[in-house]
Formats: sequence, structure tokens, C-alpha cells
Amino acid sequence: MISDRAQEPRVIRTALAAEAEKIAALHHRARSTYYPDGLPDDGIDWTAAWRSAVERPDGHVLCAVEAGEIIGIASFRPPEDGPAETVKLFQFHVDPDRWRAGVGRALHAACVEQWQADGKRTAVLDVHVGNRRAQAFYARLGWVPDPDHPPAEDDHHLNLRYAVGGE
Repeated sequence: MISDRAQEPRVIRTALAAEAEKIAALHHRARSTYYPDGLPDDGIDWTAAWRSAVERPDGHVLCAVEAGEIIGIASFRPPEDGPAETVKLFQFHVDPDRWRAGVGRALHAACVEQWQADGKRTAVLDVHVGNRRAQAFYARLGWVPDPDHPPAEDDHHLNLRYAVGGE
């Protein structure tokens, strides 16, 4: 497992359960950017959800840290009822104040490194249809529409896939 990945002055490391509140706050700031009418109240206790994600034995939560502050987060684990060689990227967020500073690219590289270490061949994710910035980011990194899961006409998310080994 990746424990630390130093990139002066940035470190990418495994998140701690005690950081769930800070992670949830970053998650909220990032998600708020692609809802033009404000972030909808989904009724989820995101601090508890992030604590649970960090504590899951079958998952990983990585965080990018600079000057003691969490500036990026990624959560992934095997998808429910998915093939053993597939991993699902459930959450990937960078603090909006740090966009276009290489944080997302470095965090993604750490994810890919972990996926390779875990023997994963394919990664999947879903991205909000209105989040064009994220869609462009993923496309630049090699993510493509998932041909096995095309979106329904009224779907709010697009399904993407990534060849972990670069196939």
C-alpha cells in the first residue's frame, strides 16, 4: 500500500479516520462548484461517510497534503459485484483553490500506482454530467466513456473507464 509519496512540498498518503471532518469539508467545497443552484441537501452525514471509507478494509482513501492541509482526496475500492481486476474510483476531489496546480494529476498518479500494486487492470468511475471540468480532466488522463455502461437519457452521471496498465 502507498503510505507516503513525497513530492516537495506535497505528500500523498493514506488518509486517517481522524481527518474525516476535514476531508468532508474539502469534499463539500469541491462538489459545490458544479451545482449552479447550490449543493443539494442529500441528507448524508459526509463526515461519517468519509470515516467509514477510511476504515473500510477493502478500500483506500488517499489524500494530498501541503503545509499540513489536505488539498486533495481520492477514495476507491472494488465495485459491488464487479470483476476482481476492476477498481472503482468513488470520490476524487481537489480543493478548488488548488485547481490547475498539479494536485489532481499527482493524486491520480498515486491512485494508478496503488491500482497496479493491487493487480487491477481496469478502473471505473461516474462523473456528474454537469461537471465538464472534471470530464476534461479525466479525458486528459486517458479515461474514456464506458461502453458497457452507457448513460440512460435522464441519467445525471456519465460512466468512464481507465485501462490501468495503459492497454
